[in-house]
Amino acid sequence: MSIIRKHVGPRMSEIVIHGDTVYLAGQVGETGKTVEAQTAEALALVDKFLIEAGSSRQHILQVIIWLKDISDFAGMNSVYDAWVPEGHTPARATSEAKLADPSLLVEVIVTAALVK
Repeated sequence: MSIIRKHVGPRMSEIVIHGDTVYLAGQVGETGKTVEAQTAEALALVDKFLIEAGSSRQHILQVIIWLKDISDFAGMNSVYDAWVPEGHTPARATSEAKLADPSLLVEVIVTAALVK
């Protein structure tokens, strides 16, 4: 079974497709913005990469969300809940973590099925 990598860099690929599964690298928003703004930007990138890979929000299997501060849970969820398709909610985990850049507030990691 082949592995397709898109937007390949020296450290990671933004998209990896193996079989009928799409794996996205962690997506973040622009630093210096609110958790809501960063979440919206990260989810817009998820949409963009899913479409490029041949998938969609309705085909997301799992979402992992890292928050710099778990007290931002409600703010992040206010954006996420409006974004996730009703009836197509994926498995999800959210946790607090130190992110790669101290000014990042949220990172979103997605695994999805290809659209058939």
